[in-house]
Amino acid sequence: MASDYHRPTRFPPGMFEGFLGAEDPAHLSRVAHDTAAAILSRVRADPDPAVVARLVTYTDEHGIDAIAELWSHASAKSLPGALWRVYLLRTLIRQDPLGVSLAFQRGTEVSHTIDQVVAGAPVPAGPAEVQELADRILQGVFAGDFAVALERAAAFARVVAAGFASLADDADASDAVHPDRPGELTQRALRLTQLADEFASCARLWRRDSLD
Repeated sequence: MASDYHRPTRFPPGMFEGFLGAEDPAHLSRVAHDTAAAILSRVRADPDPAVVARLVTYTDEHGIDAIAELWSHASAKSLPGALWRVYLLRTLIRQDPLGVSLAFQRGTEVSHTIDQVVAGAPVPAGPAEVQELADRILQGVFAGDFAVALERAAAFARVVAAGFASLADDADASDAVHPDRPGELTQRALRLTQLADEFASCARLWRRDSLD
């Protein structure tokens, strides 16, 4: 793990953009790991609520492209890879809160696991509730138990994936207006299942002090 820092960092608006521009893969990988470790350790050492709030909502103001350039190419089983995926999950929810909330509700009906409890979302959960959950999970990354935050993200993704898979089964492929709907829902379910597996793997690595 990166060394701890003892002062909260005041991130300027261009905090991510300043690290971009290098094209060498090895350098990009090093920058991804170094920035992820530095940001996380500094904030977790002294989690100033204002700094945490700005990190949680960073993509609302600046978009997700900067974070994508910085962290999206990192291994799924790495610290920058985990952070990227939490931001990605939050973005997916905010882009379609109604669809995600409907899938989550269906998932709670068809999934016979404790995932909905682990995720921590209310049942029923509407668009506002799933967006709030995404923010709480990201807050937990920076100011809570990191492994628990990833496990909550994994559980939420599994429930929503189950919901999308069930909705795909209900969709009518012969519908002339939306003939691709079943396939689209199935792809969303598969991607969320993959995300859930990646979150769970990262949580296990973190608990073993092996996520870097």
